[in-house]
Amino acid sequence: MGEDRPTPSSEPAAQPSEAGVTTGALARRLGVSPTTLRSWDRRYGVGPAVRSGGRHRRWTPQDVAMLEEMCRLTSAGVPPAEAARTARKGVERIPSGSDPRAAAGPLGRQRSQAAGALPLGDVRQECRGLARAAVRLDAPAMDDQLASLVERHGLVVAWDEVMVPTLHAVGRKWESSGDRYVEVEHLLSWHISRTLHRATEPARPDAPATGPGPVVLACVPGEQHSLPLQALHAGLAELGLPTRMFGAAVPTEALTAAVRRLGPTAVVLWAQTRSTADVPLARHVAGTHWGVKGARNHPAVVLGGPGWAGRPLRGMLRPTGLRDALGSLRGLYDGVAPVPAS
Repeated sequence: MGEDRPTPSSEPAAQPSEAGVTTGALARRLGVSPTTLRSWDRRYGVGPAVRSGGRHRRWTPQDVAMLEEMCRLTSAGVPPAEAARTARKGVERIPSGSDPRAAAGPLGRQRSQAAGALPLGDVRQECRGLARAAVRLDAPAMDDQLASLVERHGLVVAWDEVMVPTLHAVGRKWESSGDRYVEVEHLLSWHISRTLHRATEPARPDAPATGPGPVVLACVPGEQHSLPLQALHAGLAELGLPTRMFGAAVPTEALTAAVRRLGPTAVVLWAQTRSTADVPLARHVAGTHWGVKGARNHPAVVLGGPGWAGRPLRGMLRPTGLRDALGSLRGLYDGVAPVPAS
């Protein structure tokens, strides 16, 4: 689509079909930003062999093989200048017209086993690209890919099928490598958080003063893992539901005071680990009432996170994931789902 039909020519190199792929397509394939590819070309000479019209980069299979090797080496911690020299030499040894992947021999076949590769398993291609960018600490690529994911697939799919699997892969790599890659997890988490915050903008109109109260989101005391709550917050904003996001490790007294002041439709309590899942707190929040005598009300309590597993609490919702949580809260807010009985 959008390509001219090739015309007969005695100069095969001029045929559009041999011009290769664009910088944008290659960047998505490798999990780097187009800016990174242009920088590598300018600084280290790992540029394309063909430039259409003298400006636009077109990457041949040999160029792609060179960049894949460059990415593998930098992901393994090799300085970019040294990685570029090695990648260029590897491509120079590939005979003209041969398959670059086959000619790369054992090295090419073992790229997925290289140092720095993350144990992603069978997940979306976007997940692999995000993981490669994270290992290289390539902030522009992470920002570009995360924004594109939310735009193309929506928040729920981006979170469930790309962000979470990549975070888990980084965590497994950290656990199995003696505290290496901690910086990868921190940077990736920050960029995911930044993307989720952007997904809540522009601000949605809040609920009217006489309407149902907002959804309160809070991590239980001692719980610092707030990214899942941020994803839920972004999803609720996407639905146009009013929220109050209190974030990590909310003290019991502060949470109780907020519930009494706001009169929320629901309170989501996040606990990542069993040690932070505070059952008495959940019961206390569920039993909190407000309003005048004869018209008192109380919130629905939603228990989020693996910390609540195996601790069924009567009258409280326990969604299985982001999509389920959004559906349950939407139903509560619209009045189509009853508040669980205490």
